[in-house]
Amino acid sequence: MIEESNTSLLEQFSEDKPIPVEVLFSSRGRIKIIRLLAECGELNISEIARRTQLNHSTTRRHLQLLERAKLVQEKTFGRIRIYRYKIENLRALALRRFIELWEKSE
Repeated sequence: MIEESNTSLLEQFSEDKPIPVEVLFSSRGRIKIIRLLAECGELNISEIARRTQLNHSTTRRHLQLLERAKLVQEKTFGRIRIYRYKIENLRALALRRFIELWEKSE
């Protein structure tokens, strides 16, 4: 069972095991971040937090989980952290196509 309140999600999943899809989509904040990065490609963490209306620490936790799921990649330039949507990852590509399809159809 997944217990988000007692331990962080990152502590519950090892590096070598994929994060279950229900965990990935269980947070509205993570979905906002996935959608934003799928559309923009890459942004710094402050801009992601601003555009998703999440605080910095919450945004950071979500990004760490998305990085563990191999959907995003962190690049650091001094104190600036840029997060890039990993379009070369098959799951990330499929997810971006799903978002595009969802947005276009009514």
